[in-house]
Amino acid sequence: MRRITIWLLSTVTALVLLFSYRTSTMGVGGGTSAVAGDHGGATPDAGDTSAEPPTGGSGSAGDNGSTGDSGNSGDGSYDGSVAQTRWGPVQVRITVAGGRITDVTALQVPDGNFRDQQINDHAVPILRQAALTAQSARIDTVSGATVTSDGYRESLQAAIDAAHLR
Repeated sequence: MRRITIWLLSTVTALVLLFSYRTSTMGVGGGTSAVAGDHGGATPDAGDTSAEPPTGGSGSAGDNGSTGDSGNSGDGSYDGSVAQTRWGPVQVRITVAGGRITDVTALQVPDGNFRDQQINDHAVPILRQAALTAQSARIDTVSGATVTSDGYRESLQAAIDAAHLR
């Protein structure tokens, strides 16, 4: 009876230790993130009023987070819709001047763990450059960041649609 009790307690202790072990992919990693305005890896909250306001035209905010002036041929900043991916939300903001995309900023990318941050720190600049070059959402997927690339394209297309570009 005593052996069974010791064996049972040892097994329970081992299971508790096993399930409480945190792997390196479970914690938030240090360093910077590819998300604009990211402070400490926190994901922007839709209800957060302390975030910086969008830059761009002088018009009032319209649909899809647009801050473009309706009388100024679409110049300004336009937020794409939030694309929900299996690893987390992806959202971009485009800046338009003279009917061309002059900047693309990632507002949200998956950042639940250090590996997500590594992937997106590599992929987001590539996606940004591809969008600026193509002037559209028809951009290639970044190898190793397929889910982020798909969400980026979806949000980018929504921002382009909001700006009434091609």
